Amino acid sequence: MKIEDNIANEFDSFSKNYTNDMIGCVPHYLTLMSCFTEQLPKKFNPTNILDIGCGNGNVTSKLLSLFPDTKYTLLDASQEMLRLCQKRFKNSTVEYVASYFNDFDFKEDYFDLIVAGFSLHHCDANEKKNLFRKIYNSLAKGGIFSCTDLMINKDNPQHPKLLEEWKVFVNSNFADEKKWQWLKEHYDEFDKPDDYNNQLKWLKEAGFKSIEITTRKEGYWVHLQALKG
Repeated sequence: MKIEDNIANEFDSFSKNYTNDMIGCVPHYLTLMSCFTEQLPKKFNPTNILDIGCGNGNVTSKLLSLFPDTKYTLLDASQEMLRLCQKRFKNSTVEYVASYFNDFDFKEDYFDLIVAGFSLHHCDANEKKNLFRKIYNSLAKGGIFSCTDLMINKDNPQHPKLLEEWKVFVNSNFADEKKWQWLKEHYDEFDKPDDYNNQLKWLKEAGFKSIEITTRKEGYWVHLQALKG
């Protein structure tokens, strides 16, 4: 595999075996994905859900098992990912939007739940700050922002150790080192993770009062949930 020239083209190429690749390349992927449903409050019943960086729809698929009659908006820069979702969710109420996150027109006070599954690490720090403000404004009162991702700065002293452990994990799941080589090139070119402490701070600055890290694996593989009061 070779990396592409922009993130949309990159994920057009990555879409072919997306779920299996994510399971094999992302430590704790299935555990963290389960947080999108397991960590929601009891009796939570959203009318409108936004999936930011939906990929092939794995987060939405889990949510549909709980909320089959809810209206979904799926946002992704990759046309191929959206095509996969259209096939997958052809019997559900879904709007598809091909756009980069910061170009998306967020409706104010509209969504009850906004989710982001391993997608926001493509945004740099300023983009995340701006996006968190948009997410807060777009949530209805009592709405929830739910996010899972790798949350560590690349200049963190623990980052080299994380990369070594990550490499061992990926190479244990694929026969040769080609997958890790591609993943590392992708990571160096496109990924801009930020420490979870920074993201908690930015969420508070955006307006969120109640923020919880529900799950943290190996220090930096994180699920967090923020409530708009």
